[in-house]
Amino acid sequence: MNRSHTAQLAVVAIGGNALIRDRKHESILDQFEMVADIAVHLVEMIELGWNVVLTHGNGPQIGFILERSEISMPQMPPVPMDYAGADIQGAVGWMFVRALRNEFRRRSIAREAIALVTQTIVDGGDSAFTHPSKPIGSQMDEAKAKRLALKYHWTIHEDAGRGWRRVVPSPRPQAIIETSAIRDMATAGYVVIACGGGGIPVVEGEDGSLRGVEAVIDKDLASSLLARSLGADVLISLTGVDKVALNFNQPSQCPIDRMTVSEARRYQMDGQFDEGSMGPKVAGLIEFVAAGGEFGLICAPPNIAKALEGNSGTRVVPD
Repeated sequence: MNRSHTAQLAVVAIGGNALIRDRKHESILDQFEMVADIAVHLVEMIELGWNVVLTHGNGPQIGFILERSEISMPQMPPVPMDYAGADIQGAVGWMFVRALRNEFRRRSIAREAIALVTQTIVDGGDSAFTHPSKPIGSQMDEAKAKRLALKYHWTIHEDAGRGWRRVVPSPRPQAIIETSAIRDMATAGYVVIACGGGGIPVVEGEDGSLRGVEAVIDKDLASSLLARSLGADVLISLTGVDKVALNFNQPSQCPIDRMTVSEARRYQMDGQFDEGSMGPKVAGLIEFVAAGGEFGLICAPPNIAKALEGNSGTRVVPD
């Protein structure tokens, strides 16, 4: 397992939605099949000589946990957000560990994967805590939502005519507690699964003690922070489309092969990247490349190796 210390390091970020094919395939088994498909392409990249740290989203998965919690509330206390985040890191992390191990064995590759429960420090004074905005859990009728909000001190919002939902803060990530351990394991050749769902949000006290908070962290911003903290060479965001496009879903849609940090910022300011999908991915790559990263990539999982060679995906490069 003592892989070359000079191997290039990539942080690869996978969205939680990428693990669910459609609404008819949401079971644990269905999600593992998606993970196993992604693992094939990750190992193709690893065979090219890369060390890899893998991050993943958890939006749908944590939603399932919270919905189960809501259903069982008459008998059980609600599941706290930090606990739910740890739960998903373990579950999805194990899916990737198992899938990668199986693929390594199939190809006779002497590598191992390891999943690490990861904590992300946030600022307790972040304005996000006074303006919760991230919907979580199930949609409810107004009466039920207000009853639960009163009982559990939730903030609730009407969700675009589709019912009421709980909303929680989404503060910016400040630091990844386990960065040194992740670096050591990745340097030693382990494929590390870390920062699941952006990491468990914690606030650090003056004495250094940590306290979990009811919040969610953007996976793309946390992945970018982790990549910068590790000194990674490349940050890759895997998504359902192979390239970023200007004027997306319009007759004038135009795919982008390459954009500089300045160009990406300009497109972002022009509203080209939707905040609910491509926006955070591009923002994370901008921060990574602007801080000294070699380049960032957005591509579909089957094209990782091609994108690294410059033959697919959208590449974000320094000015």
